[in-house]
Amino acid sequence: MAKHRIILHLLTTLVLLNGCSDDGWRHASRDPAGMAPDPANTPEAVIQVYGADAWGWRGWFAIHTWIAVKPANASQYTVYEVVGWRAQRGLPALRITQDHPDRYWYGAKPRILLDKRGEGVGMLISKIERVVDKYPWKDRYRLFPGPNSNTFPAWVARQVPELGLELPFNAIGSGWADQAQQFH
Repeated sequence: MAKHRIILHLLTTLVLLNGCSDDGWRHASRDPAGMAPDPANTPEAVIQVYGADAWGWRGWFAIHTWIAVKPANASQYTVYEVVGWRAQRGLPALRITQDHPDRYWYGAKPRILLDKRGEGVGMLISKIERVVDKYPWKDRYRLFPGPNSNTFPAWVARQVPELGLELPFNAIGSGWADQAQQFH
């Protein structure tokens, strides 16, 4: 029994230490990772979906996901994501901004979950832009079970099935939209 307590104590300590760095999330990297095509050298339309480990101890279990689009000949990307702290401050949880699509997620390097370019991608971008306005939980965020940052890309993927986006298992909250629909 004493071994179990020691192991539990060590795990608890590790979790707390991982989520409590001296620098904190405010100082964690938000630099571009250099993975996205440079808009100045990429005339074709681009859609990319990224995922990065969630902040702190949550990153052991879950990722944060977002969608970035660049229409043909556009000079910058539009990034769509849901951010929990925005809802806590009375802002829409859904953030739409012109930004680097491949920024580190508060110190966590992103990985590309979907990359579409070229012919037919412009039409997909138009569909994404139309459905984003209809996202039903723009002002809501709940870490678990949702709606959260992973609910949004999963919901877009269901509205635009030809996008072919499948989120990984650790995109916790991605199935929340399906569950919410069952009870309405």
